[in-house]
Amino acid sequence: MNARKLLAMMMLVVLVYAGFVLYNDVGKLRAALSHFAWSSFAVALALATANYGLRFLKWQYYLLRLRVENVPWVESLVVFLAGFAMSITPAKAGEVFKSALLASARGVSIVRTAPVVVADRLTDLIALIMIAAAGSFWFEGGRLPAIAATGMVAALLVFIFVPSLGEAVIRVAERLPVGRRLAPRAREAYAALRLLAGPSALILPTALSLVAWGCECLGLWVILRGLEHPASMAVSFFVYAVATVAGAVMMLPGGVGGTEATMQTLLVQLSTPSMPAGVAATATLLVRFATLWFAVIVGALALLVFRRKYDRNMPPQGAEPPVSGS
Repeated sequence: MNARKLLAMMMLVVLVYAGFVLYNDVGKLRAALSHFAWSSFAVALALATANYGLRFLKWQYYLLRLRVENVPWVESLVVFLAGFAMSITPAKAGEVFKSALLASARGVSIVRTAPVVVADRLTDLIALIMIAAAGSFWFEGGRLPAIAATGMVAALLVFIFVPSLGEAVIRVAERLPVGRRLAPRAREAYAALRLLAGPSALILPTALSLVAWGCECLGLWVILRGLEHPASMAVSFFVYAVATVAGAVMMLPGGVGGTEATMQTLLVQLSTPSMPAGVAATATLLVRFATLWFAVIVGALALLVFRRKYDRNMPPQGAEPPVSGS
């Protein structure tokens, strides 16, 4: 993604947030924040950091599965965190940027490691569905989204677990001019995806995802307590999980718009007693700043570190630019 497209996406996100704030009345948001215990926001940031740490363990696990073993863990951590700079891409697809950074630093083929993003998203989705499904026992209205998302995951798992189906899709694509040229790389990527998301490789990453996303769900619960409108832990976990899945399914940049609208609506509908819309909107904005936007900031800082220390395509610091001959 070039800088112009990224800037346009950022502008779109800013407009969405401005519309969200205006829709919910600035005065109501200010009133809710006037009683907010900011220490709870710090706790939410710590929980988000725990989420990133657990997901880094997943990243390391996947690299070991692919036998990419020549990357020092500090450098690998910088590459992993730098991928968060692309968290505002649709369905976080821009996180494949990590593969590009790894290729730049260590020469590892992008095709080889790009399936890590798919496997990572898959285990995250499974974990969030497990959290949402657990909540559906308490909230009747939550069963439909949980069932729909479960169906999507099941379809993807069938595609991964049944090699003949994947090969059939690639053969169909080969009949097209573009597909014929990309078929060898598609087969390599599919083989890597089967290695990363096969039945034996799903258990540990899914367990890590379950705990990681549970930390961010807990962050919403903590923020609601800081706003002096506590919700039950069941409501907090269910709302955060369903809103996150909704944002991903809508294929919006970072889920922006869809996640916020879903989260606010569910908080108002499911809290007992009913939560004021202004409080729900404030909680939504705070938890998104503590998770999504905190990740983007961390990613941008990590990217700067990567460019200075690990990028083989950048000239050494202080080096003179090459002089062309006359």
